[in-house]
Amino acid sequence: LADDLARELECGCCSDLVYRPVLVNPCQHFFCGRYTDLSFQNGGTNCPACRGPSTVVTPFRALQSVVDALLRAAPQKARTERERKQADEIYKAGHSIRIPPPREPSPEADMETPSDFARPCPHCVPNNSYGWRCPQPIPDPATDTDHAWHLEDGLPPGHAHCGNCENLLATHAPNTTTKCDLCQVYFCGIRVRDRCIALPLGTQQPHGLSDVGDLILSSDVYECFNSNNVEVEIMLDYLTAQGLTPLRIYQEASFSFTSSLSCQLSNGQIVTHIRSQPRGFKPLIERELFSDIHAVAPGVDPDPEAPRLNSCRHCASEVFFWGFKDWWVRERQKGFLEGVVMSRRDCPNGEACGRQTDHGRSFILFG
Repeated sequence: LADDLARELECGCCSDLVYRPVLVNPCQHFFCGRYTDLSFQNGGTNCPACRGPSTVVTPFRALQSVVDALLRAAPQKARTERERKQADEIYKAGHSIRIPPPREPSPEADMETPSDFARPCPHCVPNNSYGWRCPQPIPDPATDTDHAWHLEDGLPPGHAHCGNCENLLATHAPNTTTKCDLCQVYFCGIRVRDRCIALPLGTQQPHGLSDVGDLILSSDVYECFNSNNVEVEIMLDYLTAQGLTPLRIYQEASFSFTSSLSCQLSNGQIVTHIRSQPRGFKPLIERELFSDIHAVAPGVDPDPEAPRLNSCRHCASEVFFWGFKDWWVRERQKGFLEGVVMSRRDCPNGEACGRQTDHGRSFILFG
């Protein structure tokens, strides 16, 4: 009976006993909360099973009671502690899941429209939903070929390409368009949520750096540490033990902490540290760290002396890797590492040491 019941209670996504079940409406399919949450976080609006449109996802409390009864009778069918912990980090039990409104369908491609003409951006269209229209709208080549803008003439006035989706955008659109102050590329704020946008430097998500696992797989981390694999291993173990994520290391100290340890951790974030230096982000810009990051042409830097406020995801990653090693040097000095690690002597050859594998566990090779 337990086996039969467990099969009936399998999640449609992971094909295992459902954990923290949620109910998708109106189709009434149920899944583990974490898979449904991830699906809708990534922009999905349809049920993962039947692909029908979804309006709301709610906790399936009645089914949870059945699952609890099954696990009391057959505890061996429970998920592992690690699986449960990972799932709880994504979906909090008892919470309804917000479903984003469906994206507007892209207009059907007009195969008869010449490809060498620029098409209107979303703000060129009269009475558009964004409440602002381009002062010099791009003529639609499908209806006004005589006045169409030829791509060989460059970009239409007041327009640029989005650094993420590469579609044309209005550079002065007040409610949607943003610009990265590091690479000077514009972003439309329309096509892809959280990616077609430049955000304040201290709140942007560095591209490809969600958790410690991304650092483990990143070759850039080892380059930051001069291929000192031993120091990288020590650093990764420390991040895991302290629960530090790349985003928290990167961001400004904008958290409210209760423990003295967390308070000290918040004072050395990469963005905050760079901003505190006399030249700020200028050394990074002078080294051209932000050049040729995107496949589109950047805009003009209106004032090289102006403070750098906004960043795109890719530039945020460059900032992270630029300051990561120095952050680790500062973090080590706080004294939270094990005694055997802190007691290492400075290697006389420092970063130039050619025996980092042998020396790394006994010597400090940089910082």
